[in-house]
Amino acid sequence: MAGTADTTGARPEGSRTERAVTAGKLMLAWVALLWALEAVDTATGHSLDAYGITPRHLGELRDVLPAAFLHGSFGHVAANTLPLLVLGFIAALSGVRRFLGVVLTIIAASGLGVWLTSPDNTVTLGASGVVFGLFGYVLVRGFVDRSARDIVVGLLVAAFYGSLLWGVLPTDSGISWQGHLFGLLGGIAAAFLFRRRA
Repeated sequence: MAGTADTTGARPEGSRTERAVTAGKLMLAWVALLWALEAVDTATGHSLDAYGITPRHLGELRDVLPAAFLHGSFGHVAANTLPLLVLGFIAALSGVRRFLGVVLTIIAASGLGVWLTSPDNTVTLGASGVVFGLFGYVLVRGFVDRSARDIVVGLLVAAFYGSLLWGVLPTDSGISWQGHLFGLLGGIAAAFLFRRRA
């Protein structure tokens, strides 16, 4: 009708700022937790590494979640910190509940992929599967949600972090390409599972 406007989908500018602050706090807290856990791990002779994923042992399925928060060294944490901060912040801008659903989907996909396909007698841990998953999620989210803004963001992320895709190839025996690949696939799946409804 003339002279009326539908504002049910409108979001006030203040809420954008609040979402950005919340996303920033969430990611800083997450990264701080990763560093704190690695400090504990180092101080206890790497006792937390026991919570990494050893493939095809049923009891190891319980380690799918904690393995995503543990690392083999401070260098390992450092390598994941910046991309996790950036990609996590971008993903979390769409809301904390949606973000948590996305992250849990990625952790499950990456961890189960590692459990199923990694070589015997290996232990896999680290947040890189989540990093690859968030990359995949941010990359396709705009197309799934039909959001021009998120498409542009995804393309910018692809231009900046596109070299990550080499990490899904089995080029280094010391790196879990399985975790990277299944994390990426989990992120893409999460974009569809948690797409915005019309």
